[in-house]
Amino acid sequence: MTRTYVHGYDPREALRLQDQASTLVELLHADTRYPEGSRVLEAGCGVGAQTVILAAHSPKAHIISIDISAASVAEARKAVAAAGFRNVVLQQADLFQLPFAPESFDHVFLCFVLEHLARPVAALNMLKAVLKPGGTLTAIEGDHGSTFFHPDSEAAHRAIRCQVELQARAGGNALIGRQLHPLLREAGFDEIHVSPRMVYVDSGKPGLVEGFTKKTFTAMIEGVRQPALAAGLATAADFDQGVADLHRTAEADGVFCYTFFKARAVAPVRNR
Repeated sequence: MTRTYVHGYDPREALRLQDQASTLVELLHADTRYPEGSRVLEAGCGVGAQTVILAAHSPKAHIISIDISAASVAEARKAVAAAGFRNVVLQQADLFQLPFAPESFDHVFLCFVLEHLARPVAALNMLKAVLKPGGTLTAIEGDHGSTFFHPDSEAAHRAIRCQVELQARAGGNALIGRQLHPLLREAGFDEIHVSPRMVYVDSGKPGLVEGFTKKTFTAMIEGVRQPALAAGLATAADFDQGVADLHRTAEADGVFCYTFFKARAVAPVRNR
């Protein structure tokens, strides 16, 4: 399976992912805990930004974290080692060719992975196959169509749409958050529950202004400037105005909102 990661693999992107994870710990992960002795597969661990949170929240679970990128796995190993966790094993693997026996995990976790896949239902079916009957899958995804802000700006919306279009051309879907329930249903999961997790940012939340509005979302849009211009999706002047207007929402009278979606589903119990 070939996966094109539209944001790239440079050090700035790794730092952005770490900023995103640390800023959103409570919003996205407060209700994710795995019991002692359980086997957990983290699919698409990237540079380990979510891995260290999983390990901290479930210190007695056995976590196996995989990613298709050897470079990302190497960075994740560094992050896990620096944090001192010993309940995580990291390895390079393709989630479409999982090197695990059927029904070998109690739980599966994936965060910001399905958005980059051309065949998300096929991926979910592969993950369902390694889950024990009754085991859970937790998936977290964003949805760029949920973005709104003050002061409003059509140029900023156009810059965001550039990122959405580039991701679509790479085979992904930056609007996938709203589709988690139907995707999991199509993949045959039971007991599907999806909860929206809105990030609301104003100047009374300086940590979110810095960590999310500036360093996570706006940095992500800034990061696609060159490919957006190369693809003819925007002029330099219009794209730069859009980014400037996104930065404007981080000022004292600005507001920024974005919604993530967190799904939990259960692998079906088969009749034996």
